[in-house]
Amino acid sequence: MEDYIVRWVFTGVILWITCFLVIRKVFQDRSFEFCNRLVSTIHACLAVCLASLSVQDWTCPVCPLASHSSPFQMKTLAVSVSYLIYDLVCSALDKKVNVDNSVHHIVCIIGLGAGLAYERCGSEMVAALWITEMSSPFLHAREMLKELGYRDTDLNLAVDILFAGIFTFARMFGGPYLMYVTCSADNPLIIKAMAVGLQLVSAFWFYKIVRMVNHKVGRRMMTPSKHA
Repeated sequence: MEDYIVRWVFTGVILWITCFLVIRKVFQDRSFEFCNRLVSTIHACLAVCLASLSVQDWTCPVCPLASHSSPFQMKTLAVSVSYLIYDLVCSALDKKVNVDNSVHHIVCIIGLGAGLAYERCGSEMVAALWITEMSSPFLHAREMLKELGYRDTDLNLAVDILFAGIFTFARMFGGPYLMYVTCSADNPLIIKAMAVGLQLVSAFWFYKIVRMVNHKVGRRMMTPSKHA
């Protein structure tokens, strides 16, 4: 792994921690989780923008396959690796440890870290970043709305459905295709394994999201709604 990438990751961790501390200071009346979700939302938006900018050919976003990563792709991945390290530690410090989320972060750190170490698979990694983060702002918004007093409102339900729709499109349509091309190309075995692992985690979350949406829609049909 190039020295400048190590510096980017280390600096990124410090900057994400600083971002959290600033947000925590500004929103002193909000919970630890709320502030962390704000940082996560910032990362998700930044990751999608950087991933989009690093695509070399929009007629084939995952091309060239199994190729040497460009410097911009490496930096994009380093930003997200630094965030994942920050968030894994931050989540461990919270009172409510989410095992699913921790497993997801570890899989992503290993996978993206391997890509940075090999300096290959930049196109596949960037595509994975785009797919996994495009639904994240809505994931965090639905939880933050609850703390802001919009639990069980039409607004909260709309964000839930929007999140479920984007997650399904990205993870259950784009995800399997990306896993297939990653495993079919001449990529290192660990990259292929991480692609399969990430898709399995996505499938598990998809199952939980379907149950959540069915429960909320079913409950909404049986009870009067609150209008936000």
